[in-house]
Amino acid sequence: MMDSNHLAECTLLRAQGVMKTISVNKMTSAGCKVKIWIADWFAQLNNKMGGDLKKIQTVGHYMIEIWKAVGMDLSDNKVEFLWSSEEINSRSHEYWPLVMDIARRNKLPRIMRCSQIMGRSEQDELSAAQIFYPCMQCADIFFLKADICQLGMDQRKVNVLAREYCDLIKRKNKPIILSHHMLPGLQQGQEKMSKSDPSSSIFMEDDEAEVNVKIKKAYCPPMIVEGNPCLEYIKYIVLPWFNEFKVERSADNGSDKTFKSFDELVVDYERGDLHPGDLKPALSKSLNKILQPVRDHFSKDANAKDLLKRVKGYRVTR
Repeated sequence: MMDSNHLAECTLLRAQGVMKTISVNKMTSAGCKVKIWIADWFAQLNNKMGGDLKKIQTVGHYMIEIWKAVGMDLSDNKVEFLWSSEEINSRSHEYWPLVMDIARRNKLPRIMRCSQIMGRSEQDELSAAQIFYPCMQCADIFFLKADICQLGMDQRKVNVLAREYCDLIKRKNKPIILSHHMLPGLQQGQEKMSKSDPSSSIFMEDDEAEVNVKIKKAYCPPMIVEGNPCLEYIKYIVLPWFNEFKVERSADNGSDKTFKSFDELVVDYERGDLHPGDLKPALSKSLNKILQPVRDHFSKDANAKDLLKRVKGYRVTR
C-alpha cells in the first residue's frame, strides 16, 4: 500500500492527521504493509514554505510526530516512512525513466486534468511544475511497487492516470484505488477545509478551548443532515475512532444516549429528537479526547515541542 502525503504548509488539518491515522490503521489491521511517502520534493515543486526544502522537511518530521502521538500503529514495522528526495536520488536510474515514459505516453490535456492535485483549478494559468507533478506522482505508484493507493478523493484523478498507464504498457496488475472522503469546512457552504480560514476546520494543534469555540460556531442546522459538517465529523472521525457517539443531556431533553451507528443518529436528528445544542458539546468532547494525547506529546517531548515551535514560526514569517 502507498499512502502519498503531499505536505501541508504549516499545520495539519484533521484530514491529514486523524483521518489518515484511521485509514492507515484499518489497512495494517487487514494485513497490509503501509509505505507513507513524505513528499518533500513535491511540496517544493508546489512552492510550499516558499520552496524552502529544509522547512518542508521540518514540517514532515512534525507530521510524523503527529501520527505517532495520535495513535497510528507503527509496531512490527507495519508502517514505513519514505522521503521522496532520498528515495528518488538513491534510485534515480529507476525513477526518471518511469516519469519520462508516463509523460511521453500521455497527451497534455490528460495531464492537465490532474492539475487539481496541486490545489489549483484547470482554468488557472499552469506552471511547468503542474505538468511535472502529475507525471511524477503517477510514477511514485510504480516506483514504490504499490498494490493499493490510499489517498483522498482530491488525488483520485492521478490514481486513475496510473491505471490508464497500465493499459498503455499492457500491465495486467493495476493498482487498486482506495479514496477516502474529504471533510467539508465547518462553515456553511464550505466544500472543503481551508488553511487560510482557521474557523473552517479543527487543527491538530488546537487546544480544548479552540475546539469548543469552532464547533460551537460551526454550521449545524436542526433536522438537516445534508451538508451538515458536524454530522460529517461524527460519521468519518468520531464513530470510526470510538465505535460510538455519546451524547450527554438532561432528562428533560431525552437523557443521555449512545449512538452505535450513523444511521441511528440520523433518525434521531432528522426528527428533531437530537438537537444541535446537545450534539455540538458531545462532538467537541469527543474531538478533544482524540486530540489530548497529541497535546500531551507536544508539551512533554522535547523534540516534538521544538518541531511545533519551528513550524509555528514558519507560519508567522512566510
